[in-house]
Amino acid sequence: MAVEIPTKAGGLMVNPQQNPVALVQAKLKEVELRFKGWLEKQSIPVEAAVVTVTSAAQGAAIGAIMGTISGGEGSSLLMPPPNAAISPDAMASLKQAQALAGGPFVQARNFAVMTGANAGISCVMKRLRGKDDVQTSMAAAFGSGALFSLVSGMGGPNPVANALTSGLFFALVQGGIFQIGQKFSQPPAEDLNYVKTRSMLSNLGLQNYEKNFKRGLLTDTTLPLITDSALRDVKIPPGPRLLILEHIEREPEFKDRRKAKGPR
Repeated sequence: MAVEIPTKAGGLMVNPQQNPVALVQAKLKEVELRFKGWLEKQSIPVEAAVVTVTSAAQGAAIGAIMGTISGGEGSSLLMPPPNAAISPDAMASLKQAQALAGGPFVQARNFAVMTGANAGISCVMKRLRGKDDVQTSMAAAFGSGALFSLVSGMGGPNPVANALTSGLFFALVQGGIFQIGQKFSQPPAEDLNYVKTRSMLSNLGLQNYEKNFKRGLLTDTTLPLITDSALRDVKIPPGPRLLILEHIEREPEFKDRRKAKGPR
């Protein structure tokens, strides 16, 4: 039988028979890690400039795709009739609608400014403050929202006020998204009443029965007192019951209390 010998390509262990797509993905991942490592060693202005440009390029690509899909038809439909008397507020609303329904170049510009500003401000804030928290996220969103408003022509009769309003709106939305993401990304707090129980069940390969212990309020303090009938009451099958009881019987810290209690 032929033996496949992994080779080392670019710092990564690669199997000669590996899928070409996987090889490309591994190479791209290596390049990404090297780029991030190099970027972290640069000064704040250099890192911020690189991050801003790369993020702006990504945003421009996304905007161009969206503008191409929409075909810019929406913006032509939103053009006011010639010589029409339109109030400043109505004209501002039209400009806002046009900014969100432009063609490929318009959308590329808008998204480039928005994503580039967000990434650049976030990069500087993280380097200066040493952490990535909700304040950093909201500050970056405020700057990107304000610049998006100015560049896209959504300013209306008072561009500065509208930019501040847009920035505040972006910041509030981003802050809410950040907080929700933090809440759902954090692992649930460990229940200290079942630390020993969880360890015992894990060692026995019976993790699925932790919910049964919790359902019957069989906490760590009750482990030396557990009987077959108690485990039966919480719907644990005979096989796992025998393993649990035998483990408790052999556990040194439970022996004295079980002997004092007497035979089951």
